[in-house]
Amino acid sequence: MAKQTVAEQFVDILVRAGVRRLYGVVGDSLNPVVDAVRRNAAIDWIQVRHEEAAAFAAGAEAQLTGRLAACAGSCGPGNLHLINGLFDAHRSMAPVLALASHIPSSEIGTTFFQETHPDRLFTECSHYSELISSTRQMPRVLQTAIQHAVGRSGVAVVSLPGDIAAEQAPERAFQHALVTTRPLARPGDAEIDALARMVDGARTVTLFCGSGTAGAHAEVMEFAERVKAPVGHALRGKEWIQYDNPYDVGMSGLLGYGAAYEATHECDLLLLLGTDFPYNAFLPDDVKIVQVDVRPEHLGRRTKLDLAVWGDVRETLRCLIPKVREKTDRKFLDRMLKKHADALEGVVKAYTRKVEKHVPIHPEFVASVLDEEAADDAIFTVDTGMCNVWAARYLTPNGRRRVIGSFSHGSMANALPQAIGAQFLDRRRQVVSMSGDGGFTMLMGDFLTLVQYDLPVKVVLFNNSSLGMVELEMMVSGLPSYGTTNHNPDFAAIARAAGVYGVRVEKPKQLRGALRDAFRHDGPALVDVVTDPHALSIPPKISAEMVSGFALSAGKIVLDGGVGRMLQMARSNLRNIPRV
Repeated sequence: MAKQTVAEQFVDILVRAGVRRLYGVVGDSLNPVVDAVRRNAAIDWIQVRHEEAAAFAAGAEAQLTGRLAACAGSCGPGNLHLINGLFDAHRSMAPVLALASHIPSSEIGTTFFQETHPDRLFTECSHYSELISSTRQMPRVLQTAIQHAVGRSGVAVVSLPGDIAAEQAPERAFQHALVTTRPLARPGDAEIDALARMVDGARTVTLFCGSGTAGAHAEVMEFAERVKAPVGHALRGKEWIQYDNPYDVGMSGLLGYGAAYEATHECDLLLLLGTDFPYNAFLPDDVKIVQVDVRPEHLGRRTKLDLAVWGDVRETLRCLIPKVREKTDRKFLDRMLKKHADALEGVVKAYTRKVEKHVPIHPEFVASVLDEEAADDAIFTVDTGMCNVWAARYLTPNGRRRVIGSFSHGSMANALPQAIGAQFLDRRRQVVSMSGDGGFTMLMGDFLTLVQYDLPVKVVLFNNSSLGMVELEMMVSGLPSYGTTNHNPDFAAIARAAGVYGVRVEKPKQLRGALRDAFRHDGPALVDVVTDPHALSIPPKISAEMVSGFALSAGKIVLDGGVGRMLQMARSNLRNIPRV
């Protein structure tokens, strides 16, 4: 076997683990690894303009595939730029391996140029963060890092000094078979039996679903039918559970809509399925609660539980369904379905009034038309802030579409770099970045990454010249908005100057045609839509106590717009209620 450098060995192990791209920005301490990538046909170096974008791109790739993805940064400032994207990947439970290259090993601890201590800095946003200080630590440290990232669904960081990366690897280095997939986990029989007794003993049951229901749609629907349970969801559960769901009662939380809040508070037994829903103000404190989650550290950290069940949602329900008695009384379910439909009918009226003549354009109208024009298997990446609102209320899941955002970490500027990672997976699949003007301009340099690699990402820019969500936060706190206004250029003109298809939309009647043209364009495209910055209103029924904190009051916001095609599904579900 030919002798290898540590860098070559590092890259070979990444390839064995299934990594096909290494996102990053080159730099001196990273050069041995980048050169090893150059000489390895099984992996590509993806040059971004900012390391934060590299981490976001890798995180998106990992979320979409469930497989390991990787990013890298050079010593000091280079790898420090990774940290925000790594926090997002870690909190999204995306398996990502980050290489933090380091200063020369002989200089560590001397306050050398660009010296930091990455093995310490990344501990909070990773399951594993270690420094390779000797060639003899390879490949065991890297293999251990990979298994932490895959096995625990999160980030692992390896810090590697550039001089050690360039050295020759030990000839008889110990390498073992890598674990690259996670096993299924089911609870014990005692927990299943206890849960079955609680379900049988409850007159009414509600299911509240998160991202842990991925792959369990059929089981959730079967269980809901068996116990006549309304099914609500958190934002991260929307894409997995809302479609083809005759028991849907909407979403709870800051961006909530429909009857999910009522369904979770008026039942006898609430089942939290695969959700680490953080807003305990929206959870009841006077009903019995069971939580099912594959991550034991999630159990009971948001609310008091009557039963904690450690296991995959799908495997748990498969074991549970045969053990519970079928309920025949669906009065509670039907009442929640009617409440849900009524709630959507109430807000949709504002959206339907003269929207095609409203200038600046209603952002709700933009999101609704985008939902209609986008492909049935589109991947949407969504900026934090008001774009989260529009995605939550207007994008229609169908089991094939994906929606990626910074839903747990809540970072600005995530949508564009996540779209980069998504598009590299499949250039033929439509990828749409729903960007706010604030988020887009924060990492606008990586718009040029689309140009460099001719990635056909479609950027739909909700340009309201403001930090809309921050204005809302100030408003519900009784503060005047300050420091939230952006003085923006014509982004379409900037796109065209960079050689990208760009169009600016200022009138509603231009929108549908502009989106169709952008989607037909063979290459990257930007649609700069000038939207109304005053798209929100607060209903008068909010009490002073509710306004005292954003966490509760924001969940009661009524948008000056509707909830898209969800109303159609709610009406359909209502029609399916048996008449007795």
